[in-house]
Amino acid sequence: MKKGEAAAVAKTKTELREWISSGFTRVEDVAYVGLGLVLAVSALILLVFLALSLGEAIISANLPVKIVRLLDQSLLILMIVEILYTLQVSFREHTLVAEPFLIVGLIAAIRRVLILTAEFSKPAEIVEAAFRNVMLELGILTGLILTLVFSLFLLKRQHIASVDHA
Repeated sequence: MKKGEAAAVAKTKTELREWISSGFTRVEDVAYVGLGLVLAVSALILLVFLALSLGEAIISANLPVKIVRLLDQSLLILMIVEILYTLQVSFREHTLVAEPFLIVGLIAAIRRVLILTAEFSKPAEIVEAAFRNVMLELGILTGLILTLVFSLFLLKRQHIASVDHA
C-alpha cells in the first residue's frame, strides 16, 4: 500500500469515527432531553398535587396529621429538581459532574431521616425490635449524611483550589 493510499484510509477511518461519535452524542442529547421532559412534567404534576393536598389539609384542619406526607412529597419534588439540574449540566457540558448526585443522595438521606423520625414520634406504640431497627437505620443514615457532606466539602475545596491556580 502506498503512502497516499494509507493516508486516505486513515482519513476515512477518522471521519467514520467522528461520524459515529457525533451520532452517539446526538442520541445522548435526545435521551437527556427526553428524560428532562419526563422529570419536569413529573415535578410539576407532583407540585400541583402537593398544593392541592396542602390546601385540603388546611381546609380540613388536618395539617398536623398530614404534614409528614406533605414533607415527604416536598422532598421528593426537590430530589427530582436536583436530578433535572444534573441532566441539564450533563447536557450542556457533556460531562458527568459528581456534586449534583451527592446533593440528590443527601436530600434522599435527609428525607428518609425525617420520615423515620416522624413515623416513630410516638414511642409508646413502638415495639422493641422495630425501635432497634429504626435506630440502626438512623445511625447508618447519619453516617451516610456525614460522608456526603464531607464529600461535598472536599469537592468545593478542590474546585476553589483549581480556580485559584488557574
